[in-house]
Amino acid sequence: MGIRKTVGDYWTLLNQPAQYLSLGVLTLGGFIAGILFWGGFNTAMEFTNIEQFCISCHEMEVKPYRELKPTIHYTNRSGVRAQCADCHVPHDWTFKVARKMEASKEVWGWIFGTINTHEKFEARRRELAEREWTRLKANDSLECRNCHDFDYMDFTEQSSRARMMHASSLATGEATCIDCHKGIAHRLPDMTGVSAWQ
Repeated sequence: MGIRKTVGDYWTLLNQPAQYLSLGVLTLGGFIAGILFWGGFNTAMEFTNIEQFCISCHEMEVKPYRELKPTIHYTNRSGVRAQCADCHVPHDWTFKVARKMEASKEVWGWIFGTINTHEKFEARRRELAEREWTRLKANDSLECRNCHDFDYMDFTEQSSRARMMHASSLATGEATCIDCHKGIAHRLPDMTGVSAWQ
């Protein structure tokens, strides 16, 4: 047979790599495989952050996305526009992975039919909103602060009420953005029974 190798010869080589391949080659192969896995994983995670992915299910496009369009977060004089992930996904990688795992419940909700129609979404709107408000309260409105920073706010350009609230919030450190800015990008759910909203 000479130089030609048969399939059996290659199978033997792969079956006993330590006999023919050095530890360095195996390590390099593992390193390259790790880079390919990491790159694929990160690319897939970033793909789930784009607006087109977020509004690909009909309910998200019809309700939350349409509600966002008339707000200042969508169209404004500076041309800076927030996309879904800017407000709903932390920028830091570790927190982003945790948020993606948490958000998978919403995908299950759509797959299993708990929020897959307009009526079902509206019935659970308050629960979904309160869950998001609780998350933002717990992380000190991190996603808001990725774009909005007290250090760069020009209080003289704000209304007297906003100036007073921002100054007191800065002084005490007790409030966070979501405490006052619920409903800034999406319509509020029915808040009947909540004393602060009546």
